[in-house]
Amino acid sequence: MESRAGSPTQAALARQRAATARRRADRALALVDRYESLAARTADDLYLRLADVHRTTATRHKVAAELLEAHARRTGQWARDGGPQPLFMTGVAEACGTRSVAVTLVDGERNQVAVASSDPSSNTAQDLEFVLGEGPARDAVRDRCAVEAAEAALSTRWPGYGPALRSLGIAQVVAVPLQVPGECIGALAVFDPPPGMTTTTQVAEVADALTRSVLIGQDAVPGLFGGVDYRAVVHQAAGMVAIQLHCQVGDALELVKARAFADGRPIGDVARDIVHGQLKLG
Repeated sequence: MESRAGSPTQAALARQRAATARRRADRALALVDRYESLAARTADDLYLRLADVHRTTATRHKVAAELLEAHARRTGQWARDGGPQPLFMTGVAEACGTRSVAVTLVDGERNQVAVASSDPSSNTAQDLEFVLGEGPARDAVRDRCAVEAAEAALSTRWPGYGPALRSLGIAQVVAVPLQVPGECIGALAVFDPPPGMTTTTQVAEVADALTRSVLIGQDAVPGLFGGVDYRAVVHQAAGMVAIQLHCQVGDALELVKARAFADGRPIGDVARDIVHGQLKLG
């Protein structure tokens, strides 16, 4: 955990990036006005398409600025008053109108490599998805489109994950891919969004801002996602189990997942026990 002494620097960095994002949003909006005026004078649809492109860019930078400003405020308050260290993902959850969200990052083969969550429920939900091999973030990455399910449809779509999610008291989930041109780097999952919210549109805007302005790109903020759960220790444990049991690493990984599910424990905790020699499988 970062000490409070270091938090003013993080807050200042977030404010600096937010100011930059605001300036970029203002420039994009100025271009929207320019192209809409040209479209009105010339009746050329090309100008309307250009206006739409810059409107999307403006929204991305505006949402990124709001996320960064909120995190700067929380971090500054934490530096003054103490208490639990604020998580950036808490602000992401608020931007989506809920308390529980999680970002899952994947590698080129769609293997889950890291998770950042806003609260224990969303962290457990992503653990379940990783262990069971099914769920909304996985589908959003695979299909590169928004995924949404609620109530009974959760169990219909994901026979293992759905009932487990509902046992956490979660009745609805929306997931959208984190996309850059030609690539998907993960997904944003939102749990129990508020009634009446335009779910996929709002979540997609937050996901776009996270991907293009916070996670990667020239305005990215290194180290901003506190509390990231990296899956490296899980794959290390799978490698050790494969050696011990003389089996394929993929089969060993499924054994680690099965043990975590059977014990009702976070898979990271089970993996660390294996790596530290406190637990043997088989």
